[in-house]
Amino acid sequence: MPEPRSRVAAIDCGTNSIRLLVSDIDGDEKTDLLREMRIVRLGEGVDRTGHLSEEAIQRTLQATREYAEIIAMFGVTHIRFCATSAVRDADNAVELEDAVEGILGVRLEVLAGLDEAQASFVGATRDLPGGRTLVVDIGGGSTELVVGTGDDIEWSVSLDIGSVRLTERFLGTDPASVADVTACIEHVDSVLAPVVEQIAPVDTFVGVAGTITTVAAHSLALPSYDSQAIHLARLHLTDVSAACLSLVQMSVADRRRLPFMHPGRADVIGGGAIILDRLVALLPLRTDTLVVSEHDILDGIVWGTVSTPS
Repeated sequence: MPEPRSRVAAIDCGTNSIRLLVSDIDGDEKTDLLREMRIVRLGEGVDRTGHLSEEAIQRTLQATREYAEIIAMFGVTHIRFCATSAVRDADNAVELEDAVEGILGVRLEVLAGLDEAQASFVGATRDLPGGRTLVVDIGGGSTELVVGTGDDIEWSVSLDIGSVRLTERFLGTDPASVADVTACIEHVDSVLAPVVEQIAPVDTFVGVAGTITTVAAHSLALPSYDSQAIHLARLHLTDVSAACLSLVQMSVADRRRLPFMHPGRADVIGGGAIILDRLVALLPLRTDTLVVSEHDILDGIVWGTVSTPS
């Protein structure tokens, strides 16, 4: 178990991106030193094949090697590497797990959906006021919804809908056709309908991860991606839906021209935007505002390292 003033490196290996956070932990205080992201599209084709492609694995391992150099430079003493939806779904994940261990010296952890949800909640709410909160994390392969108060989680679910998964399954035209978007919406609604019935109305609605922060940047019309402007921004839900619709209707080329858009997210943001728009429409909320947080599962992984053996 890390002692106070530990230097921790957390890696979140998702369906679309792999991200690194280096932080100093001193009791209940966390000081972030570095955040990095690479778009590697590890989950490319996994929804169809159930298999990680060799090309995707190599892209991910190259990013992992780059992160290993950074980790060494910072003198990190505790490393945690967590993978989510794409690796959960793949039948050849052991190849990636073995290679990661060879590079970093730690075994890759495959987070179960509910563990992923919990990490997202802890990461998102640690610096927010108390109160009953719903946190939504839209990833490339899955979407997590978590309800809780403080550190107490009362309900959570992980759903197999994500920006990459929906794009590959439904949004094959560029720009997306009305028929494709309609089919995607119908599928998302069919997944969400039985879930939202389980949620009692909540007062605070928090959104995390790349889809939601990018939608926020679009809603705010930022001249570039600005984490400080996005973190804890409060967006009216009608503005959120308008930004989602705008992104869905754009071509990939037009999305890439947006000054805040990461080029590796441009082709799949439409699928994620559909999920967010339908959540806004269907969730039982006692608020007309979405709070956007730049702190998410990655921060939750760091906090989890405090009680996770290295």
